[in-house]
Amino acid sequence: MASPAPNVRVGVAVFVLASKNEDRENPRFLVGRRKGSHGAGTIALPGGHLEFGEEPEECAMRELLEETGLGVANIRFLTATNDHMPEDNKHYITLFHVCVRENDGDDPQLLEPDKCESWEWIAWKDLTGWIETRQDNNSQEDALQHKVFIPLINIVKQRPGVRPTDV
Repeated sequence: MASPAPNVRVGVAVFVLASKNEDRENPRFLVGRRKGSHGAGTIALPGGHLEFGEEPEECAMRELLEETGLGVANIRFLTATNDHMPEDNKHYITLFHVCVRENDGDDPQLLEPDKCESWEWIAWKDLTGWIETRQDNNSQEDALQHKVFIPLINIVKQRPGVRPTDV
């Protein structure tokens, strides 16, 4: 009996801005290092799978609470990417959202330590620099230290000019 054809799944990823007053060209946002699933060891946004019947914004809020405990405001759709990962036999359409912490002083909690090693705030230019380094392969050490999950690479490559900003 043949195995069923792989499905395209819908992922939701969330840019949580560090504050309401982020630089529009270089905003700071939350990332974590994935563990225990495809993309383990890479830097990624909080997020997860869209559940049947769920609105993408509801999914984003649910995943943020489950993973970080952060309260957020003004969650909205940003863009989508087409993320084919043949080495993992996975294919996702990732719906990116952006929002702001309700309280700039709130720190993310590590609520799913089996899925994420840690949380940190980075700037957009850090992310794009790591992706360029990976492509140029000039600094192998930097590329290994800052491995980036495919959907984040694809937002830079597939959606030039997009920035996670709060309007």
